[in-house]
Amino acid sequence: MNPNAKTFVFFFLAVFFIYLSLPNVSSNPHQEVNDETPFTYQPKTETGPEGWGNINPDWKVCNTGNFQSPIDLTNERVSLIHDQAWKRQYKPAPAVITNRGHDIMVSWKGDAGKIKVRHTDYNLVQCHWHSPSEHTVNGTSYDLELHMVHTSATGRTAVIGVLYKLGEPNKFLTKLLNGIKAVGKEEINLGILDPRDIRFQTRKFYRYIGSLTVPPCTEGIIWTIVKRVNTISKEQITALRDAVRDGFETNSRPVQNQNGRSVWFYDPNV
Repeated sequence: MNPNAKTFVFFFLAVFFIYLSLPNVSSNPHQEVNDETPFTYQPKTETGPEGWGNINPDWKVCNTGNFQSPIDLTNERVSLIHDQAWKRQYKPAPAVITNRGHDIMVSWKGDAGKIKVRHTDYNLVQCHWHSPSEHTVNGTSYDLELHMVHTSATGRTAVIGVLYKLGEPNKFLTKLLNGIKAVGKEEINLGILDPRDIRFQTRKFYRYIGSLTVPPCTEGIIWTIVKRVNTISKEQITALRDAVRDGFETNSRPVQNQNGRSVWFYDPNV
């Protein structure tokens, strides 16, 4: 690594540690809105993504924020870092599946484990899906994106994004398929569910500071997007789309302006 790159890495790490020491920007930053009726994903409408910030005063950052998600992960703007920079420690725990109208969510009711980012523990809370993918890579959109939402003891949020393309069925979703097809307004008990069954490769990934991708669009979220693209079957995508409320079959927020933000690519082989 050349001297300029080393200087950048040291600067980034200093800024990142300062960020983690700041007070939380919201009392419940991981709380995405559960009532889907006020907003839609219809482009160029008052209730669509361009108008979310005008629907509710608490959502104004959706339109005014400078650190919004998702973004395009363009290689030309990515800075390489030789560091793993996180650890996963998941375990089986009781879980339920819920239809939030705009998406399908699996919530763990017990201790499902955690990830560690820069010496801070983030406990796994829930996961949900967006179709097509919200983040893009060099302008390429994928068929599905899984978000694994974690929170720290101080209320901070870290989200892992996993991208999927059409191919072999996803084993984790295969276990959930009956629940996805059956879930209505009432949650369904899934019994003990192991988040390790999600099975995504973790050695190479993108990281940046962004926001929730649904209202209230809270900023200060640590995003980690796994580089390796996994596979999902057409039946599984169809099940997720059929389960949500009409109008939310495609539930992806458009790519947001990067606004000069740094995106870091972690590769232990660099």
